[in-house]
Amino acid sequence: MAHSEHNKNRRSGGFFLIILGALIFVTAPTYLGESPELGMLAILFGFVVGGIGFYFQFIKGKRTIK
Repeated sequence: MAHSEHNKNRRSGGFFLIILGALIFVTAPTYLGESPELGMLAILFGFVVGGIGFYFQFIKGKRTIK
């Protein structure tokens, strides 16, 4: 097959989750400044989404079994 190498490398969308989490993390205080509880929840949500994206992009699939 001509594209067999291309089809082997599946992208997990981790980079998108990292960017999305960073955007939520940075913009949450400006939009949700009137409600401190909701703002803090949005900051934590952005951090969690970015962390999941980091896991998918850099950690998952890099583990070696000895």
